[in-house]
Amino acid sequence: MNKINFYHSLIFFNSCIFLSAFEYLRDNNLLIFSLFLILSLGISHGALDHTKGKKLIKLLNYKSTITFYILYIFTGLSIIFLWLMFPKILLLVFLIVASFHFGKEDSEFISYKPGHNLIYFLKGSLVITAPLLFHKTETLEIFNNLNFNISQSYLISDQFLCLFIIVSFFANILISSNKQIEIKSILIMDFMSILLLNYFLTPVLAFTIYFCFLHSIRHSFKLSNELNKNNFIKGFKEFIIKAMPLTILTAILFLISLLFLKNNYFLDSAISKVIFIGLASLTFPHILLEYLIENNE
Repeated sequence: MNKINFYHSLIFFNSCIFLSAFEYLRDNNLLIFSLFLILSLGISHGALDHTKGKKLIKLLNYKSTITFYILYIFTGLSIIFLWLMFPKILLLVFLIVASFHFGKEDSEFISYKPGHNLIYFLKGSLVITAPLLFHKTETLEIFNNLNFNISQSYLISDQFLCLFIIVSFFANILISSNKQIEIKSILIMDFMSILLLNYFLTPVLAFTIYFCFLHSIRHSFKLSNELNKNNFIKGFKEFIIKAMPLTILTAILFLISLLFLKNNYFLDSAISKVIFIGLASLTFPHILLEYLIENNE
């Protein structure tokens, strides 16, 4: 798996260099294209949560899986409802949780250490701080569109963001301490790739490329390996087949939400809301499920 992740990071890093050369990508969000990628490649890495739910039910000695589905859906819907009621609090919590989630899952090929939670958060925070540093105005517009009006305070000053990015770099070093050079190379290439994307591309497009082609694929590789430890290719094919139904169902729900929001907002605004609020509603139950399995195995 380390070799697969190494070549994946190497290809992704070189792809980021290639994409940064296109001037057209620097000035366009390509929101419809971004939405398509997220609804296909992006959300697919969580499309086996129902199988993990069955595993959790067994670990907790429950007989019916209906309880899991009800609680999972309820958690997702609750996030949407709470976001509408308390957008500032929910967005702030989402950014913190997402930073930890990105840092941890992008490092899944390294043995997980509970004491490293802060380090995982600092590592994953690069996904949030980089667009704020390089495209502050556009990123704050996205926040405002999500009903989170924020002024350019000290917390998002260039000096503070630069410091946070430096800390994020050292978090990568700490995670890979005493590890082989291959693992260090993976983490450093990932770090540089995220910086390249956010420096040259618009925030939504940079996030989409990272989320779909680094974060989602990395997690999909792990799931494929779990499905078939002896043959990765067969495991990957099995993953695609098993992930397809829930991916399609989730994509349909996202599109229905977009059609509803389009009646009250401009298309670009509606797409931004669907992407980020929708991802929040999926991220919280997904992380909660992972946490419960880890603590009950």
